[in-house]
Amino acid sequence: MKNCQSSGSSPVHQTVAERIVFKSAGHAIQIQFTDQQLSAHVGTAAFWAFLRQSGWIGLLRRCLPHPLPRSNNRILPVSKALGFVHGLLCGAKKLTQVAYLRRDPVAPELVGIERIASQSVLSRFFQRFSSAGRNLACFRPLFGWCVARLPSRRDGYALDLDSTRLLHEDGHQEGVAAGYTRVGLKPCLAPLLVVSFWLRPGNSSCANNAVSFFLDLWDHLPRQVRLRVVRADAGFCVPALLALWEQLGLSYVVVARLHCKRQRLIRKETAWQATEAGGTEVAEVRHQEPDWPVGRRLILIRHRVAEKGRAGGKRLLDCPRYLFQALVTNLSAKVGPLAVWREYNGRAACENVIKELDAGYGLPQLVCEQFWSTEAALSLAVLTHNLVVLFERKLGWLEAVTIGSLRYWLFVTAGVLSRPAGRVTIKLAVPERERTWWRRLWKKLLSPVPNCHAVENRPAFT
Repeated sequence: MKNCQSSGSSPVHQTVAERIVFKSAGHAIQIQFTDQQLSAHVGTAAFWAFLRQSGWIGLLRRCLPHPLPRSNNRILPVSKALGFVHGLLCGAKKLTQVAYLRRDPVAPELVGIERIASQSVLSRFFQRFSSAGRNLACFRPLFGWCVARLPSRRDGYALDLDSTRLLHEDGHQEGVAAGYTRVGLKPCLAPLLVVSFWLRPGNSSCANNAVSFFLDLWDHLPRQVRLRVVRADAGFCVPALLALWEQLGLSYVVVARLHCKRQRLIRKETAWQATEAGGTEVAEVRHQEPDWPVGRRLILIRHRVAEKGRAGGKRLLDCPRYLFQALVTNLSAKVGPLAVWREYNGRAACENVIKELDAGYGLPQLVCEQFWSTEAALSLAVLTHNLVVLFERKLGWLEAVTIGSLRYWLFVTAGVLSRPAGRVTIKLAVPERERTWWRRLWKKLLSPVPNCHAVENRPAFT
């Protein structure tokens, strides 16, 4: 008997591999290695099955500005982009984390690509996006494809215009500049978001380039998407935007950015009307700012602090018991002040989307050295969010599900890849009690005929 041992999982001839054992709850557990092709993200196959039959990947292939590589060991440009999307689905927030999925042997089969690209290859891929024109030519059709999948609505859609600040403490990348954020003056980027995405330096104001952004969006809206109203916060209450929306015949509700003190608008004779919302009262005045060519309808709202402790608005020194808001709108007088306020409150969902993009898709971390490369990476991340929303609609889910929940319920599902009789087979490692849900999910995804049979958004753990 030989007593000598060799370390590692593949011992040399006539030697024994060293055993790895640890104790847990009084039991000895042995650690070994396997050559089976296993993956912890086999559940993403459902998403890729949806995307493959949607036609979006073919559009992406045509839109990318990259020439086809000639190397025998090449990775096609569309494969690099899809590998990046797969990394975001699996929770990656940096290019290095996307590249770590190269060790997943099942990922190329799931995504339908040669292999996941390395961090350096992904960096060079995004460096190809070197100008605003090149980025628009690529991503405008891709965002348009997503919007074109929206159904027509009799009442139309509300369009929420918003900007955010992507904090980036490094500060040496192109476009990262000190800007005003919720945590003070910090290095950041300042993108514009709605159903499209434009990146701006961190020291940009909210409304900077917003007119061009809106006109580009307006010119490329599909025919069936009719806008009912445009909603925005005070950063977009600028004369140029208000005049543009009035010229286009669009209704809007925007938080007023007033140059005069609000105390001047609120007088003793102001007729406050009680509403069915306890602690909230409304009033309406006609007001004209110095840079407005005409007077506009101004809705004043006040919330009693004792009953609305966390309501939005500002506190005035003269009225410490109340929080005040002011909304400028061109909605018809038939729409009462309370209805205008409630219409504006609907844009709270936009704030949730921004939080989801930050936390779930890692927008603040996806920053490259060059500005336009960063815009391309962030645009592809926002597109991934849009595609996930369309995937949820395909399954018949009416309520939004965060990407974090999708990972736990669906994407982070283990499985093994095998090739019996030369046929690629992926076996899902799910309990017997959950397999009925998985069969319904795949039946819904692969059905060639649309149907209204929704699938539950998670398996029942019973």
